[in-house]
Amino acid sequence: MTKRLLICWCLALAAVSAPAQDTTVTVDHQKFSLPPVFVRSNLDYASILRRIKNDTTFYKAFRTLRVIEYTSYNAIRIPAKNGTVKATYNSKTRQHRNNGCRTTEVLAQQTTGDFFDAKGHYNYTTGDMYAGLFFTKGQVCGENNIISGHVLTTDGKSGMEKHKEQLKMLFFNPGKKIPGIPFIGNKLDLYDDDAHMLYDYRLDFIAYNGSFAYVFTVKPKPDLGFFHRNDIVIDEMTTWFDYKTMEVLARNYKLSYKAAVYDFDVDMEVELTHADGLLVPKTLRYKGNYGILFKKRERGEFTATLFDFKRTP
Repeated sequence: MTKRLLICWCLALAAVSAPAQDTTVTVDHQKFSLPPVFVRSNLDYASILRRIKNDTTFYKAFRTLRVIEYTSYNAIRIPAKNGTVKATYNSKTRQHRNNGCRTTEVLAQQTTGDFFDAKGHYNYTTGDMYAGLFFTKGQVCGENNIISGHVLTTDGKSGMEKHKEQLKMLFFNPGKKIPGIPFIGNKLDLYDDDAHMLYDYRLDFIAYNGSFAYVFTVKPKPDLGFFHRNDIVIDEMTTWFDYKTMEVLARNYKLSYKAAVYDFDVDMEVELTHADGLLVPKTLRYKGNYGILFKKRERGEFTATLFDFKRTP
């Protein structure tokens, strides 16, 4: 048995034993909470925490959707305030990719309510943003899944296109700054020194789907005063990492904020899997409630279920 595997078994056994007081450690002048067994096992937790902070596997998994074929079940609901449902959208789509170009084929589709307007346009921002994430308009060519040197940006975008890009940033890089969102752009950064004054960071180790995983959780400190609570946008973020590869296996995050001109409350869950040796998203769940001054409040929910992946030349 290798030393790494032996350490993992020890951590797993410790995880199911009686809970012990966390140990606080300092890495790069920032504090993190660990179970005592992490320190006693001589695990290189500093390297693990740095890899978590600089993770790119989550973002790359989404970019990989641009270069493979897959089928998707798409379910969108637009609930009303009183609990009824104003509109729904359910479809099965297939993304094809040929000669470096991808297209979306709708295999089946059903809607209720006023999901589309008379011209076939989306009546709700949730539907429009979902389409921007998973559907193509016609043929899209020249894409890749390379992340080195690629930065998500809202430069040159406005209106709905800018909102779509900001949503992608929330999906792909949660915990990082997002430009162009009034009042909170910098407050989304979970890894700077200011954030470490507001949040608690904990690394743990658990059994996960027949193997093991590191679990990294970020939560606001429980003793924040009223004024500091105004600096909190991410209410919780939990990420599961493969203990051998440090690839993201799943991530749940909750965000909320209330400003003078807008407010939102969003929950997101993402599960990933491997297909033909590539890490890709498998399931995405979203539930959001947001309002913007002078516009109707919108509540939206969606679930994307991706499968039948096929790697293409």
